[in-house]
Order: sequence, then structure tokens, then C-alpha cells
Amino acid sequence: MTSILPIRPEDFDAWSELWDGYLRFYESELPAEVTAETFRRLTADAGVHGAIARDEDGTAIGLVHWLTHPSTWSISGYCYLEDLFVGPSTRGAGTGTALIAHVRTWAEQQGCEKVYWLTQDGNATARRVYDRVASHTGFTHYEIEL
Repeated sequence: MTSILPIRPEDFDAWSELWDGYLRFYESELPAEVTAETFRRLTADAGVHGAIARDEDGTAIGLVHWLTHPSTWSISGYCYLEDLFVGPSTRGAGTGTALIAHVRTWAEQQGCEKVYWLTQDGNATARRVYDRVASHTGFTHYEIEL
């Protein structure tokens, strides 16, 4: 049975292995100081939240990070699911769905109006999960690098 618990300081090695896999999946690299600061925020109650999924043997198999923000369209605010990753060897077993459900439950307890996230158009495996648990809004993401 998979367990999902908040990320703790002692999870660094397991978390960083999953984080590296996530960055590789998206063909991205981050400076070591960004990774260190991300983990610090996740474990210091600094506005970014995270959970790690472990299998029945205690092996870390997935991670999720999220944050909340105010909205001009809501009094209660929104929850943005920023990162979600399940290790390749355990995909298809429901871990991604369980991680999303974990964030949803947390957001409901915090009084958020909704949980939302982005993914690449071509991420067909993840999109099959997302299409089962959420509504595709039809919006396209744009950004300006600063």
C-alpha cells in the first residue's frame, strides 16, 4: 500500500532522486542552489508544500509540490499544483492519482476554491490521468522569462 506523507528534512536523498528524475523528464536543469532552496521551502513551511509517496517497502516512488495564492476571481484563493512526478518503474499503479487526491484533500481543508495545474500537450501518459480526475479548461499557457 502506498503512503503519502509531508516531505521532511530526512527525505532529502529520496526526494532529490525523484526531483532529478522530474527535471530529466522535462529536459531541464536547475542550479544546485535552486534545488537546495526548493527543498528548504518544502520543509520549512515557507509557502510551498510537498508530499512524498512511498511504496509498501518504504521506497520513495513519487512527489508532489503545491502552493496557494489569492485570486481576483475568488475570496478563498486557489491551490496551484506545481510539480507532480512518479518514478517510471511505478507509473500506472495509481500513485499519480493518489498524489493529486492528497493535494485536493489538503486544499479543501484550507478552504481553497480549486486546484489547478499545467502539463505539456504531449505528455499523453499524465494527461490520461488528468482527464480522469479533472476538467481540461481549454486554456493555453504563455509566459515571459525575466
